[in-house]
Amino acid sequence: MDFNIDEVLAQMLAAVQGAVQENWDMVKGPASSFLQSRRLRLDLLASLRLKNQIDEQFFEDRLDDEKDIMTSELHAIAIMSEVAAQNAANAAIGILQKAVGAIIGHV
Repeated sequence: MDFNIDEVLAQMLAAVQGAVQENWDMVKGPASSFLQSRRLRLDLLASLRLKNQIDEQFFEDRLDDEKDIMTSELHAIAIMSEVAAQNAANAAIGILQKAVGAIIGHV
């Protein structure tokens, strides 16, 4: 099973859409921009974890950082409740965690 960052980013954006539903029109642009701007970092984190060059705890800690950054960006760019922003960030980063975990589980 191969890791494809573009597929994962598309799934992450879909997860954000599902988490914010009625606020999607307001969130779509900022969420898409955030994911594209973080593409290389997210891809690097996934690659390092898949190659076992970083351990699970370090990976999870960095993903928590990414959630916090995404939540802050969504707050700053789109006026939405803290819960909606947190849910959107959790949904998006959860997709990346599952994609990496699925590959690690199959190796």
